Amino acid sequence: MTLIKRRSSAVLYAQSKLSMRSAPMLPFTLEQFLNVFATYNKAIWPAQILAYVLGAVAVAALFRKGRASDRIVSSVLGLMWLSTGILYHGVFFSSINKAAFAFGALFVAEGAALLYTGIVRDALRFAINYGFRAAIGAGFILYASLVYPLIGIATGHPWPTLPMFGVSPCPVTIFTFGLLLMTTDRFSYWLLVIPFIWSVIGGSAAILLDVRQDWLLLVSGFIAVPILVVGNRHARAAADEARLTPSIELRP
Repeated sequence: MTLIKRRSSAVLYAQSKLSMRSAPMLPFTLEQFLNVFATYNKAIWPAQILAYVLGAVAVAALFRKGRASDRIVSSVLGLMWLSTGILYHGVFFSSINKAAFAFGALFVAEGAALLYTGIVRDALRFAINYGFRAAIGAGFILYASLVYPLIGIATGHPWPTLPMFGVSPCPVTIFTFGLLLMTTDRFSYWLLVIPFIWSVIGGSAAILLDVRQDWLLLVSGFIAVPILVVGNRHARAAADEARLTPSIELRP
């Protein structure tokens, strides 16, 4: 019994030391973090259902080519970033982390940029295709909307503490990478900067807090951004080559 007590004391001491080392890295605890989500989810209900409806509309729009469909996808993404920045970061998360005001400003900026680029400038083109890039995009979309909450529930984060699709920063970011991987034309790389920044910030915090459904977030930017940049460069090179190649008229 004495030996068991000594081992238990040693385990508790090691855990307390680990907690002391981890605490200075974040200004809040896991319990505080989850409590914010519980309060947030209850306050905005049933916006979570609306977010799924809008997400489904955006995915359905991928199957219909046309400027109206492109604007629908851009609008859904823009609204998700704006609402998450204002409500989650600005109103709720800021109660335990003052950096949330800066995060909220970034999310609002990204939302405004998506709306401006996709609606005002009409410069985002989306469509379903069957290449490697689209397969990765589809995987991100599926993960953000379905796999993400299932992992959360399985690892001990049930409703209402579960970060929900379309209204929480991490699934919104993964979903955004998924849809941007469905673009068919080049677009401004500035649209990738804030999602990439959040993938690093949010993904790192998720590892520290052991929020396992967010672990993919940390690598999502490192996967999506190179694919988009390389793919867009190839598309630009092909377009330039086609423009410079003289047309040959065949005559009988």
